[in-house]
Amino acid sequence: MSALYKEIGLVNTKAMFAKAFKEQYAVPAYNFNNMEQIQAIIQACVETRSPVILQVSSGARKYADQTLLRYMAEGAVKMARQMEKTLGCDQEIPITLHLDHGDTFELCKSCIESGFSSVMIDGSHHSYEDNVKLTKQVVEYAHKFDVTVEGELGVLAGIEDKVVAEKSTYTRPEEVVDFVSKTGVDSLAISIGTSHGAFKFKPEMCTRNAQGILVPPTLRFDILEAIEKKIPGFSIVLHGSSSVPQDAIATINKFGGALKETVGIPEEQLRKAAKSSVCKINIDSDGRLVMTAAIRKVFAESPAEFDPRKYLGPARTALTVMYKEKNKNVLGSAGRYGKGE
Repeated sequence: MSALYKEIGLVNTKAMFAKAFKEQYAVPAYNFNNMEQIQAIIQACVETRSPVILQVSSGARKYADQTLLRYMAEGAVKMARQMEKTLGCDQEIPITLHLDHGDTFELCKSCIESGFSSVMIDGSHHSYEDNVKLTKQVVEYAHKFDVTVEGELGVLAGIEDKVVAEKSTYTRPEEVVDFVSKTGVDSLAISIGTSHGAFKFKPEMCTRNAQGILVPPTLRFDILEAIEKKIPGFSIVLHGSSSVPQDAIATINKFGGALKETVGIPEEQLRKAAKSSVCKINIDSDGRLVMTAAIRKVFAESPAEFDPRKYLGPARTALTVMYKEKNKNVLGSAGRYGKGE
């Protein structure tokens, strides 16, 4: 059957992940809800020559309208190609449109039919048997259209969009072979200590260094290594991997915010993960924090400002800078498709 996403210029994640696995980096998966976010993502990834996964949650789909999102993705591809032509790039970066945390077969089906090239079916809150059943159903439908599917084993704690969990349940390495073989998924999201949202670790969950700065727990790399041994060469995904930039937290609070003390996943741990079988790393909250910090700064320093372009523009610039930094120094995805910055 023909796949709409190919007409838009998108790709699925097969070749993208194979290259990431071989070269030991992770593909950035950045969430977007509006024009400024997707502009920043595309500009950063084109300029750094990084592949990219544009992620849409079910909440974003409702917020921005499913039809508009489809055309935003098409526009993003055309924007990327025009930028590459202008910059004289000798290679196009691959772009995937991915459903993040789809929770029903119907939602996944709808996204596939509207042009998504990859979907995630998250059955991790169901029983193991029901998770297998639901994931297999989505895989069988998606593969008819050459759409790749991400499944999930284990539960991440935290709150982001409509994904809520009081506590985490680490992925059980002994289950992964059975799950992957029964469902036919193309990639697997696992739980090794990352969590959703900006408030990943409460102070009581951390230690403090000599300067009094919170130090979060270390990711469970022993679980990741055990999973790698069970399914060697298989693409692994890490959700909830924002690092929660402290300068953004400070700026938000300086200009009227009231965020509590919090820390995210240390970037050096994410880089270590990216050099393993982790081929995709999801980052959402960092973008929200950086964007909010830039907007609050404009409002505080220019209280008479009312033109959205004057505060969303600086927010877009700040996002672009952050995404470039992630690609270059955290995920290792920069420079993988031709020469970039």
